[in-house]
Order: sequence, then C-alpha cells, then structure tokens
Amino acid sequence: MSSEVLSPATGLSLKCMEIWGGNEATNSVIAAAGIDGWVVSQPYGGDESGGDMHFVSTCGAGEIARFMIADVSGHGKAASEMAVKLRRLMRKHINRLDQTRFARDLNREFASLAQEETFATALLASYYGPTEHLIICNAGHPPPLWYHAERGEWSFLRHTTSERAKTIANLPLGVIEPTDYHQFAVPVEVGDLVLIYTDALIEASDTDGRQLGGDGLLAQVQRLDPADPDAFCDSLLSEIAAYRGHASADDDATAVLLRPNGQRAPRQSIGEMIKVMGKMLGLVRV
Repeated sequence: MSSEVLSPATGLSLKCMEIWGGNEATNSVIAAAGIDGWVVSQPYGGDESGGDMHFVSTCGAGEIARFMIADVSGHGKAASEMAVKLRRLMRKHINRLDQTRFARDLNREFASLAQEETFATALLASYYGPTEHLIICNAGHPPPLWYHAERGEWSFLRHTTSERAKTIANLPLGVIEPTDYHQFAVPVEVGDLVLIYTDALIEASDTDGRQLGGDGLLAQVQRLDPADPDAFCDSLLSEIAAYRGHASADDDATAVLLRPNGQRAPRQSIGEMIKVMGKMLGLVRV
C-alpha cells in the first residue's frame, strides 16, 4: 500500500502494532513513535512497483518505530512476492528492539532463493523513544547520512569496531548463510535528520559516465535546506536527475528522511490496549 500525503499533520500516523509500506511508488509522510519519516520511492521506468522495498512499523507499546529499506534484485511479480514476505518478517519482529535476529531471518529468506539468484541489500533503523536513540543494522547497504543540527553538519553514519572488522558480517542478504549481523546506536535530537537511500542515488552517472558516488551525494545534501524536510527528498532526487543530464534513471530510486519530533507515545486507553493484545495474539491482522 502507499499513501500520497503532504506533511506529518495530514499524513499517516501509525498507531501501536501497525505496519505500512511495500514496493509501490510513493511520496508519503509517516509519523510514528517519536519520529517522522518522509518516504519517496520511484520504481524504474515509471512502473507502479519495483525492487526497492520500504516499510515502517510500530511496536505494541508505541516506543519503537522501525524503518526498513531494501534494494532487491529483480522487478515485477517476484519483487512483489518478496515484499509480502518482508512484511511478514516485519510483523514477526515488530516488538523486538534487537534487529540482528531480524536481519538473520531476512538473510535466511533470501538464501532460500539462491537458485533464483535473488539477493538484496537492506538497512534497518529503529528509533527507541525512551532513550532517543536510533539503532542501525546495515546488511551491505550504502551508509546513511546524518545531519547534526547542533553543529549544522552532515556526515556518514557508520560504525567502526576493529574486533568486528576481523569477522565476516553484515553482508548483503542471500550471499552467505549463515551470516552474522551487528547493530549500533546513536543519540539523535530534535532537528537532526537521517537520510537512508538506495544505491541508485550514488550510482547516478553524468553525461561523461562519472558516477555521483558517496561524496557527491554528501555534497548534494549539503546544498539542501535541512529546515524544510517536506521538500528535501523531492529536491534531492531532482538534483540527482539534473546530474544525470535529466536522462532516465536506470534503476529504482528510494530516499527516506527521518527526523525525531520529540513527542512521547500517548498513554493507551483500555480499548487500545485490548486491540494491541489482539494484534499480539494474532486475533487482529497487522
């Protein structure tokens, strides 16, 4: 499913134990558990759906908002069937703050499709309201970009640990089974932005065949206004189209912009608590 919305005030506000997303074209705004997300996805060739997947979920307590973006090989029916499977896994892990088991399940799912040569990169980002941290688990995906409002600076959001560098981990999904996955947490504040994107943005080529690359993308976002998140993703994709000389893109393109909003999850009514319990028990569809 997808929703055409303009701002957090008029956009989709996820309640406890809800999931939104898929692999369809969308230009949407989602408010969920202390964080807002702007999601723009443009399938290749102007199709209605493609190989880029985007999902958002909220836990039963309204304290965890999870954003997933995945770049899956292939298009058409196979990609749509994979979107259904990814949604099912989002549902399975909806109340777990630890994302590493989710990543391992995703890898197992893609490894089972080895004969079809289906693989993906993916990034899981969960905002935990009580501590105001964003928790990142990266499966071979391009690193997010992080705008530090206090310093007015953009940088790549990466985790470097020498001990983990000695082991094979965080590979794209479906390459090696089993594969271990790690996560890390960073404190984010109201005014900060985190940009998650698929590789179509950094692999965009100009008329001479030069790819934009990570540093080029960083330079692009530094020219945009961080105080206008409603226009940010659209402006970025327009700038990248200009870099291509306005030639047609040769891949699906997706950008997800996250911004903490400082809001706490409201206290649940008795009726809401009963509905959440129904979802947890499988009596109500999620």
